[in-house]
Formats: sequence, C-alpha cells, structure tokens
Amino acid sequence: MTTAVIPGHWTYEDYYNLDDGQRYEVIEGELIVAPAPSFKHQEVITRLVRLISNYVYEKEVGKVVASPVDVVLRKDIVLQPDIIYISHKNMGIVRDAGVFGTPDIIIEVLSPASVYRDMQVKKNIYERFGIQEYWIVFPDEKVIEIFTLDKGRYALISSAEKAGKIVSQVLGMEIDIKDVFQ
Repeated sequence: MTTAVIPGHWTYEDYYNLDDGQRYEVIEGELIVAPAPSFKHQEVITRLVRLISNYVYEKEVGKVVASPVDVVLRKDIVLQPDIIYISHKNMGIVRDAGVFGTPDIIIEVLSPASVYRDMQVKKNIYERFGIQEYWIVFPDEKVIEIFTLDKGRYALISSAEKAGKIVSQVLGMEIDIKDVFQ
C-alpha cells in the first residue's frame, strides 16, 4: 500500500476532528494518509523503545514513547514519528492530546512508503524546528544513522551497518545494533 496525499490547507484542528481510525500526518498543510507499518518495522521499533527506555528509566532523564503520538510543531505540521524522546526539562510540551513543541530526539524507521518523506521532507522539518537529534533506521539494510544539530544543520555523528555501535550525544548512551536487528 502506498501513502496518499490529500491536498488542501489542513491544520491540526482539521486533522484532530477526523474520526475514521486512519493514521495521518499534516505536512505544510497537506494531509498525508500512511498505511499500517509492517511487522518487521514494528519489531525494530519495539526493540529500540525497550533499549532506550531501559536506559532513560535507569538514568531518570526523561520519557520515551512510540507512535502513534502526535507531535504538533505548528498548526499545519503535525507528525507521528516512530519514536520520540523528551528530556525532563522539556516535559512542559507534553499534553494528553500529544506533544506540542520540539522533542529532544526523533527516530524514524523507514518503510518502502516513507523513504523520501522520512529522509528528505521530515528530516528538513526536524532540522528547521531544532530537534537536537534525528535517527534514521533502515531495517532491511540493518543500518542506523544518527544526526545531531550543528550550527542549525544536521551532521551525521554516528552510524553502523549490520554490526557495531551507535552513540547518542543527547542521551549519552550507545547501542549495539545487533540488539536492534536480531
């Protein structure tokens, strides 16, 4: 299944009032309908959430959640990243309806329908809104790349393919990617 784009000038309020059970994002006013992710996609998310949550819980440094959760960056930009991390100092952006502001880390696990959107469109949005760290996960290739803001632009600071460790500067943790792609 492919992603569908519904043109117009959609806002968070328009999106929030939809009641049809679909997964949506709003990007620059366009409503994006995303297909359900694959089992492998969800399995990778589950492993990452477990690894990061265990660390975050032990260090008592914030909260980690997996999608679906709305991240409202602007009234016409509402995204549902696969995983978000919010430090304790930024917990003021969390509300019952979602996250209204800039999380510290966003992680996107690629699927065939999301490659361009995650690697180009959303990466540019995350950079523009100052998300400190952006992880892109390639489940089929068993690759993780971590980008960190450097003078307002993303720089690749850690990556691993099939073996090795990635390091998050924001969290101060490392992950052996064999634990992600078992």
